[in-house]
Amino acid sequence: MPPSADGVKTFDIDDMITRLLEAGYSSKMPKPALKIPEIMAVCQAAREVFLSQPTLIELSPPVKIVGDTHGQYQDLLRLFDMCGFPPASNYLFLGDYVDRGKQSLETILLLLCYKIKYPENFFLLRGNHECANVTRVYGFYDECKRRLNIRIWKTFIDVFNTLPIAAIVASKIFCVHGGLSPSLSNMDDIRRIERPTGVPDYGLLNDLLWSDPSDTALDWEDNERGVSYCFGKAVIQQFLAQYDFDLICRAHMVVEDGYEFWNERTVVTVFSAPNYCGEFDNFGAVMSVSEDLLCAFELLKPLDGPALKKEMAKNKRKNLLQQQQNQQQQQQTPPP
Repeated sequence: MPPSADGVKTFDIDDMITRLLEAGYSSKMPKPALKIPEIMAVCQAAREVFLSQPTLIELSPPVKIVGDTHGQYQDLLRLFDMCGFPPASNYLFLGDYVDRGKQSLETILLLLCYKIKYPENFFLLRGNHECANVTRVYGFYDECKRRLNIRIWKTFIDVFNTLPIAAIVASKIFCVHGGLSPSLSNMDDIRRIERPTGVPDYGLLNDLLWSDPSDTALDWEDNERGVSYCFGKAVIQQFLAQYDFDLICRAHMVVEDGYEFWNERTVVTVFSAPNYCGEFDNFGAVMSVSEDLLCAFELLKPLDGPALKKEMAKNKRKNLLQQQQNQQQQQQTPPP
């Protein structure tokens, strides 16, 4: 059993991960893989880990950067199959783990378990959907109520309120769910955001989670979403120059190829939920950043129900065996 953030052994995280993976390869919608006390323990341990780390994460490559996953749990497992299950690869997720898809519970639970198990190699940023008001409307509240209870939803909201907000990779790539803010004058502004916190209706935190780049705006303009702003070329150029960044990497927007560059390749949108909501026929993408800061994209094809079921069946045995081998190797490795 791994220690929780306070060093107390509380639960078998490996067993939980195995059960969650098995649920993902099930041919039908499974019952929740974890019991309510286990979910509560995972959420408590995750909160402690998040609060022990900065609001603005600073990372060294190599790292794989993942955009929205939105409860598409089987596609998340396809993503790990393509890019490597932890700890084979380091990961930075840009938020929006819940809502829209059918298995938000499994999606967020597996990600939290990996965060607890690999706290220095697996990072989760906050998206605009990691918020009480948004999840009430777009599915996660209803899923928790239907499959478990409202108390569990409230417990997850407590976790969401502790998530970090942004990350910087190798001092050159600024990563955030939404985008920039007119209220951002210094990186310390992000570092000073106190957690736990909800998402306010306006201001710095709201903008970082909600804003979008624009090909038509020069500076700031109202966002068609009805929340936050769109930021244009002049804002982007000034931001990059001020902090000596090369790239802004964000998510928040479905794009046909899974990734899309803006403003002469100084901004990239990464979206990782293929066949989003069963409606868009889009690819999902992961941006791999090498030690030399070379960026490459790995793509998940959009699959419909029968094709997805066939691929999951093919991967089931291979991935579960690999997971067991990883656990055995870790158990055999003597402590430092």
